Amino acid sequence: MASSSSESSSTPMVAERRGIPAASFIGDVQTYLTESGLDVNSSLSLLQERLQQYKVVEMKLLAQQRDLQAKIPDIEKCLDVVSTLLAKKGTGEALIADFEVSEGIFSRARIEDSDSVCLWLGANVMLEYTCQEALELLQKNLENAKGSLDVVVADLQFVRDQSTITQVTIARVYNWDVHQRRLRQVAGATIDS
Repeated sequence: MASSSSESSSTPMVAERRGIPAASFIGDVQTYLTESGLDVNSSLSLLQERLQQYKVVEMKLLAQQRDLQAKIPDIEKCLDVVSTLLAKKGTGEALIADFEVSEGIFSRARIEDSDSVCLWLGANVMLEYTCQEALELLQKNLENAKGSLDVVVADLQFVRDQSTITQVTIARVYNWDVHQRRLRQVAGATIDS
């Protein structure tokens, strides 16, 4: 049973998540080094490089998560405004709204019955939609943003797990090397005596 676990733990796993390779846990360092054909220093540098790659991916995912967490409240706010316009439509009652013209500069507007709204799509593009189309588009965008956030959070967890596995593997390889050096030192001292 011990040989099967060391064989399975030393062979690299092919699992990955959205292009992020999975780290394999090294159960038996000696078998891993023999099968990979690497010496300890080469193996440690390879593992350190992989760990750095995981850190870079983690930073990118954290930036995506921040962007999505900032985008979702904006979409929800726009959705509320369009819903309010739809609710006021046909009542003959004007909507009084304060809006930001520029950073720190606000203006008050009186909005009469309106059949359309303009949505800022980004990249200096603004399109006019009917209120119902805008509502549907914003709901779809909100669902997509929340779905993307869930995927990014899952990817972050995966990367953190792989980073932890790699750190443990680095420690195991390093400790194995220290142990082997001590054994050689003791063996050398015994032969000299």
